This record gives sequence, structure tokens and C-alpha cells, in this order.
Amino acid sequence: MILNVNVLVDGLTLFDDDLMSRVFDKNIEATELILRIILGRDIKVISVNGQEELKNHEVGGRNIILDVHAIDVNGEEIDIEVQGNSEGAHIRRARFHSSMIDSRMLNESQSFKEIKDSYVIFIYKHDKFRKGLPLYHIDRYVRETNELFNDGSHIIYVNGNYKGDDEIGQLIKDFHQSNPENMYYDALAQGVKHFKITEKGREQMCEAVEEYAKEYAKEYAKEYAVKEKIVSVKNLMENMKLTLDEALNALGIQGDEREIITEQLQK
Repeated sequence: MILNVNVLVDGLTLFDDDLMSRVFDKNIEATELILRIILGRDIKVISVNGQEELKNHEVGGRNIILDVHAIDVNGEEIDIEVQGNSEGAHIRRARFHSSMIDSRMLNESQSFKEIKDSYVIFIYKHDKFRKGLPLYHIDRYVRETNELFNDGSHIIYVNGNYKGDDEIGQLIKDFHQSNPENMYYDALAQGVKHFKITEKGREQMCEAVEEYAKEYAKEYAKEYAVKEKIVSVKNLMENMKLTLDEALNALGIQGDEREIITEQLQK
């Protein structure tokens, strides 16, 4: 198990949020670096936290955990997310993250014009819009005049397939690189080295990966058990001519499992 965990840690890149959020947590230098490259301007970050949870004010509403949450000297808020799959980088997720960040910016007595700009940046492992561009900037426009609405809300997708020789290309190469010795930007390399090479950092990373592996194993076991029960329910229905409810009752399946199996078999 120790060998497997170490192999997994060796293979991690900045596209793995467990590593990425730790590398950038409290790491102002690295955060300023990637924001300068992505935003195309100098930026002064005053705070940055990895894996920061934003709670929904609605009872039962969905909370979110930001991979990296930064605030600059002007009070502008920036959410940086790394994603390896299309569902994680869904455009409506970007909208939700943006709204959650905006909803926290004003106190009760503040005017709406005081709200600061916000940025949601998805560093996606693939090319989200398949146009070959390094960056995709999403801003609101007035449809009839094609003029920028300029409400201060910004969403940016970074193309993780981009292979240019410019700064953004070098940044993407570093995000794909598992060996910090081969990274171009020293601020990123030093952060990755800490969690892969130093004793304390590596121990933290191994613990995180091992915990994730345990949770994944539990979820996989649950999923496998449900699949087996679906087969049993179908066999009872076909061989004993039972209804779905009768088959579920016969096997004593209740609660969440019953709902999942019912949904699967009624598709």
C-alpha cells in the first residue's frame, strides 16, 4: 500500500487538485505568477487559500469548495479551478461559482456599485471549446450593440492542450509535468518539490492521496454492490414474475439503495 501511494504521488501533476491546492495555498508568489500570465497584467495578491469552502446561505443549498481562492490588493476575488473532465468544467458550474463569490462581496449597507470584479478561472486539462486558443474569456455583452456590459464578472477557460512557446504554453507544460526538476517556472517547481521531495511535504501528500484512495474504494464498493443488487432484482422480476416493488421487498432493499435501483430500472 505504501509503494502504491508513493507511485501515485510521484505521478501527480498540478492538474490534480489535491496537489495544486496545496502548492498554491498561502503561496502568493506562485499565485501572482499564473494570474499575471492568464490575466495578462501585473497583479498584487494579498491572500490566497487552497480548498476554501463557500457556504450557501439557503438551507439545503449547495456549498462549493474552491481549489484556490485569491484576493488582490483592490479587493477583487479570484477562484482558480483545475479540472480534468468536462463535467467538472461545465459552463453552468462556472456560472454558479461566479454567483457564489459575488454574493459574499457586499455587506448589508453597501451599495451595489461597490461590488468588486470577480474572476472564475478554469484551468481545464483539455480544450473546452475546441478552437485551439490558449484562453477563452467569457464576459457579458449587450446583444443589440455588441458592447461590453462591463459588470465586473469574468470567467476564463485555460486550454490545457495548448502547446505554444509563449508564457501560457510554458505554464501549461508545467501543469502537465510530474517532475518538478523539469518545470520551467521556479515558483511552481519549488511548490511541487516541497510536496514531492521534502519529508514533511511528501508525508502530507501521501496522507491526502491515501485518504482519497480509501474514499474512492468505499464509493466503488458501494457502486459495485448496487450493480449486483440490480442484477438480483432483474432476475427475480424475470424468473418469478415479480413487480419491481415486490422484488425490492423480497431482497429487503430500502432507503437510498432502493431509490437508486428504482431509478436505474425505470429508465
